[in-house]
Amino acid sequence: MTATDPIATDIAEVEAIVARARTAQAAFEAGGSQELYDRAAQAVAWAIMEPSRNKYLAELAVGTTGLGNVADKITKNHRKTLGLMRDIADVTTYGIISDDAATGITEIARPIGVIGAVVPSTNPGATPANNIINALKCGNAIIVSPSPKGVPTCEALLGYIHAEFDKLGLDHDLVQMIPGRGSKEKTQRLLEIADLIVVTGSQNNVKRAYTSGTPALAVGAGNVCVIVDETADLAAAAQKIAASKTFDNATSCSSENSIVVLDDIYDAFIVELAKVGGALITDDTKITSTLWVKGHLNPRAIAQDAAQLIEALGLAGEVPADTQFIAVETKGIGPDFPLSGEKLSRVLTVYRASDFEEAVETTLKVQLHQGAGHSVGIHTNDDTRPLTLANAIPTSRVIVNQAHTFATGGAFNNGMPFSLSMGCGSWGGNSIDDNLHWKHFIQSTKIVREIPPREPAVEDIFGEYWARVGK
Repeated sequence: MTATDPIATDIAEVEAIVARARTAQAAFEAGGSQELYDRAAQAVAWAIMEPSRNKYLAELAVGTTGLGNVADKITKNHRKTLGLMRDIADVTTYGIISDDAATGITEIARPIGVIGAVVPSTNPGATPANNIINALKCGNAIIVSPSPKGVPTCEALLGYIHAEFDKLGLDHDLVQMIPGRGSKEKTQRLLEIADLIVVTGSQNNVKRAYTSGTPALAVGAGNVCVIVDETADLAAAAQKIAASKTFDNATSCSSENSIVVLDDIYDAFIVELAKVGGALITDDTKITSTLWVKGHLNPRAIAQDAAQLIEALGLAGEVPADTQFIAVETKGIGPDFPLSGEKLSRVLTVYRASDFEEAVETTLKVQLHQGAGHSVGIHTNDDTRPLTLANAIPTSRVIVNQAHTFATGGAFNNGMPFSLSMGCGSWGGNSIDDNLHWKHFIQSTKIVREIPPREPAVEDIFGEYWARVGK
């Protein structure tokens, strides 16, 4: 390659950005304190939460990506950031974080270094802000690689962050982004030379992260399936499913894609869905013939408002004027039945089940087809059923009687940490099975001291075993 080779130029540009980040991070750590790390995190949080900037970022995100809606992105930017700041407010990420006399171990928090974060176009403001806050809280520098459509929003966000940094005297190089529209070569080089990679979005990027040679935190694909059983509060379940399904036009990986409704309450539940704007389509070919074009999701339907979706699906005049989402009955599951997968739109697949056992079987088939490890849900008043579901499904989360989109990534009325990135465990091909949060952005050094020995006798370990099976 010559010096004028564009790929070589791209790679050199990324290497220079990472070098500046390393210099900034070394100074940030050397002069570090809990107060400094906390102030840096607060600066980023206020950069996105300040109402006028939040509104602009939301408008810019929708205008440049064509995904979601402004009101919900404003809500997402605010609540996700506020919740994260609540979660980390009293967390110690600098100095001694534990000192246990019994084990003789003192644990000291240490930054990881330079974080590389690949973020999707579905959340071009909230996701990078979340990652940046976590990184700075733990003493790191971070470089964001947005999707091409997410570049304008990410640029604006970083401008706001740097303006807040100026109030604190913080180095802009602590938070950078891959400039321009990016390229596979730029992203690949970032994956290779950062100290830790965080990837949300494209499963292709997830695979590249895990094969880059750099420690990686990545998340799996969503395809949420939710059971509504015969004991559920049907009106409440319908309202929660509708609110979750339509939020930000179903851009979230936690948006319901399928529901499984028991026969005993099927008709009654469909009535409740209609009350909250769900229009039932019983001929699934009407949807499959328009929601997919040449094997791909119809871009005119992806993450669009209800009116645009209805127009794209050719349903104008066929559904009620107040329709907010489309519920479509179907039976098939698997590669030949696209309605059983993630749809990134206000389209909800509806399955019937004769009993709870069949509902679990259907949910299992959906998850094995797509979305394994992410999350499932259930609306029920039977306290035993969530446990049954948890033991039967390859999933990291079972959301009970909640609006799934709001609950999975942390809510003020549940105990999940606030996050926009959900690990899916080995089921989803991931190294983590919990919500990505501050603990993933820090490491520690252990001081190990000698303590009185705790060596057991062999008989203490094997006595019961020998008594049962012999030596």
